[in-house]
Amino acid sequence: MARSKVTVVGAGNVGATCAHWIVTKHLADVVLVDIVEGVPQGKALDLAESAPVMGFDLKVTGSTSYEATANSDVVVITAGVPRKKDPVTGKYPSRDELVKTNQKIVGEVTRQVAHYSPNAILIIVSNPLDAMCHVALHESGFPSNRVIGQAGALDTARYKTFLAMELGVSVNDIHGMVLGGHGDTMVPLPRHTSVGGIPVRELIAEDRLQQIIQRTRDGGGEIVSLLGVSAWYAPAAGTVEMVEAIIRDQKRVIPSAVLLDGQYGYNGLYIGVPTVLGAGGVERVIEMQLNDEEKKMLEVSAEAVRSVVNILGY
Repeated sequence: MARSKVTVVGAGNVGATCAHWIVTKHLADVVLVDIVEGVPQGKALDLAESAPVMGFDLKVTGSTSYEATANSDVVVITAGVPRKKDPVTGKYPSRDELVKTNQKIVGEVTRQVAHYSPNAILIIVSNPLDAMCHVALHESGFPSNRVIGQAGALDTARYKTFLAMELGVSVNDIHGMVLGGHGDTMVPLPRHTSVGGIPVRELIAEDRLQQIIQRTRDGGGEIVSLLGVSAWYAPAAGTVEMVEAIIRDQKRVIPSAVLLDGQYGYNGLYIGVPTVLGAGGVERVIEMQLNDEEKKMLEVSAEAVRSVVNILGY
């Protein structure tokens, strides 16, 4: 049987860590692509040289050209510029400027990968996440089940981590998820969160639970305040969880940013919802029964996505 092939575009911290975990999980051959000559080649070579020690028997390639990515099964797009201060003016770019800049980058990347891998499933990690999913969908011409955004997997991982820390239990016994957009507009679902089958509200006081939810919302900012740069281990782990579900056709239920077609009352908008991921990409959207408060939070999230998507001009 032919081995699977995964391309990761962007060889920065998140991209390189995705490549690392894809091979250590024995998932696929990996192609690491970046515009900076030497970086993808160097990181790919370094990772390949760890194979005899780590025991994976996979091909790891680094390239600045997209030809090496041909016939990939999954393409992870992490490319884009972060929101950083202009060294000359000392000002941050406006949200609109950042969206337009990343629209150009993600658009160009998507056209290239779609040309070389017309049957691939795209996982978008670039920010602003939901808007960049719209860019990838528009530029690839792919059906929406093959263009998926990663945000819920990361926020859910953070949520479970903080709950396990609080209760002193294994992360494997925390069951729950978050919906909606990444960060500020995240929609927590404590009503559907349990610890070894026990509802979380039986174990944690409401005020403390709300503090944990807020910490999850601020998870990325907390890392930036400590490190000075964005996180990469957890974002890459959330991405590789999705890659594995697709490559191994696991039918995993993972909250993902997907294009809704009437579900939850939304049409033509990328929103984070529980999604069954398998070999076909998005195989099904699971519709949960949300209460009024949860619906209201999801609408705030949807409105935030709409306002950014409007900047794109599609």
